[in-house]
Amino acid sequence: MPRDNRSPKSDAPVYEGAERLQKVLAAAGVGSRRACEDLIFRRRVTVDGRVAQLGDKVDPATAVIHVDGERLQADNRLVYVAMNKPRGVVTTMADDMGRNELAEFIGNRVEQRVYHVGRLDADSEGLLLLTNDGTLTHKLMHPSYRVLKTYLAEVAGPIPRNLGKRLLAGVELEDGPVKVDAFRVVDTLGRSAQVELSLHEGRKHIVRRLLAEVGHPVTRLVRTSIGPIKLGDLRTGRIRRLTNAEVAALFKAVGD
Repeated sequence: MPRDNRSPKSDAPVYEGAERLQKVLAAAGVGSRRACEDLIFRRRVTVDGRVAQLGDKVDPATAVIHVDGERLQADNRLVYVAMNKPRGVVTTMADDMGRNELAEFIGNRVEQRVYHVGRLDADSEGLLLLTNDGTLTHKLMHPSYRVLKTYLAEVAGPIPRNLGKRLLAGVELEDGPVKVDAFRVVDTLGRSAQVELSLHEGRKHIVRRLLAEVGHPVTRLVRTSIGPIKLGDLRTGRIRRLTNAEVAALFKAVGD
């Protein structure tokens, strides 16, 4: 039976400046307009919790769109960037003390003004996310959303066999207890070792303070992931735009 390509009358609300849904999907990189029409026809797209129909119009700046259950960010004014922050760079866009700052690496490669999601101290390096999406930033930083941050640390050794159990159980610091969500020894290097740990909170210098408290001060600290976003092979000092799939994964990590 041939497919009926006629667009039914949509009962979706129409906002000033709204665009056809298939055009918004195509502009967000989902596929060609024809392919996006097919997704809508097959009821694989929802807008604000309602199954979309052919003929729907949406405001990409406000509509909450999901394709196959994955959140799609259709507002092209919002940008999401990953950076491999070098050691010695402070996590600020402008530093009044003249130290190396993030703006030196962002330059004019991102037209919109972006802000860092959380911090890495100057002596730490690795993955840093930058965006102008304030709502997502808040959720990624708030411990109640339990978004894991994973770190690779070089520490003084040797590592006792019960260290992981101790960190998982919790350690008391001067500003309250903290415990990791995961821990493993990656390698031993004579009197030093490499360990990997994940935790979902971001108190100031939390990883350094935690490891120092248990007798293994950090000599090098690299953040390797934030939720589903991995540092991967991104070179030191470089930035890259997150893919649509990575942005969708971030929304999923915070329950959107």
